[in-house]
Amino acid sequence: MLAPLRDHLRPKNPKSSRLLRMAKERYFTRMSIDTDPNKPEFEESRWIVSEDVNVEHLLDVFTTIDANSANVWDACADFIRHLAHHKQRFIILGPKIEGLPDYHRSKPKCLFQLSRLSKTVGSHAERKRLLTHVLRLWRERGNDCAVARALCALSDANRSLNLYKEGIQLAGEASEIFERFENRVGQARCSASLARLLYADNQLDAAEEAAFRAIDLLSEKDERYLVCELHRLLGQIYRSKGDREKLSNHLEIARGIASSFNWHQQLFWIHCDLARLSFDEGGFDDAQAHVECAKLHTLNHTYFLGHAMKLQAELWYRQDRLEEARSEALGAVEVYEKLGATKDLKKCSGLLQRIEEERDKLVIPDEPGDDGEFLV
Repeated sequence: MLAPLRDHLRPKNPKSSRLLRMAKERYFTRMSIDTDPNKPEFEESRWIVSEDVNVEHLLDVFTTIDANSANVWDACADFIRHLAHHKQRFIILGPKIEGLPDYHRSKPKCLFQLSRLSKTVGSHAERKRLLTHVLRLWRERGNDCAVARALCALSDANRSLNLYKEGIQLAGEASEIFERFENRVGQARCSASLARLLYADNQLDAAEEAAFRAIDLLSEKDERYLVCELHRLLGQIYRSKGDREKLSNHLEIARGIASSFNWHQQLFWIHCDLARLSFDEGGFDDAQAHVECAKLHTLNHTYFLGHAMKLQAELWYRQDRLEEARSEALGAVEVYEKLGATKDLKKCSGLLQRIEEERDKLVIPDEPGDDGEFLV
């Protein structure tokens, strides 16, 4: 459908195009599908992977010719929400969204979804910038629940930027609002964000307590995706504590939940964690098997592919397969540079430097001959 749709995207009077009207109705309806991983509709929303270019062209047209329609901008937010889950990439609609007047009804919703997309491609400074704007807009409108959601997301953005003290403060503020509204899921999300911040700040006991508090706030059917993430986090906490048994147990719980729902993103990260567990214990064959499983769950997501290359580089580096490790690390650096994922880029560049230093040590220097000249 891509070619014929493109042929009709720039008619003299787009509103008169029957094809555009039909495409708009079809896509806008499909984008209203819930992308909550905890709900059955989540699998249906994967259609965006093959039709995202069509949808983006369509929205580019209608956000130009029908810019005052809330329906169009709500569809724009839905489109970005779908991409954040299923096809992380940059979009051309960002400047249009930010160009909306602050009083526009849909602006904070669109900016919030845009911040989620920034997170998925590793652009954490951009995510914080967008969320700071969102928070201001919701405060001005007096929407306390939306303020709490923005605060919780902003706390997580600060974690990714190593701003732990600020993130912890924001998570606490959000939790107080959710508690006032007796919103247990919101409180659980804040506790989860707090747990991640405390873990990143090496406050392991406090992080463990916050993670279990988040799980306790959720019922058996609530937010299974979040529960899965929390068991992964507990695994990371116990890895830092050196408790291999608890680490393995929590990763297996997470894998069981993710497998039952076929959550590719979670399975990707779980296999990455299991790969690290294996090569920490010297099980390079098992580690490689988990790396291969992780690659199967990337679904061609650029950021995940970059992370898989970095993980493969780490594994080969630890096996002294330096040329192969260097090749994978260079590929990961290229991905992170393209995405603007500065934190990941810094870590991967450090890995690449270590690999190249080890390669240099293996280069046999030329020895001088009797005449003082170096032998060829």
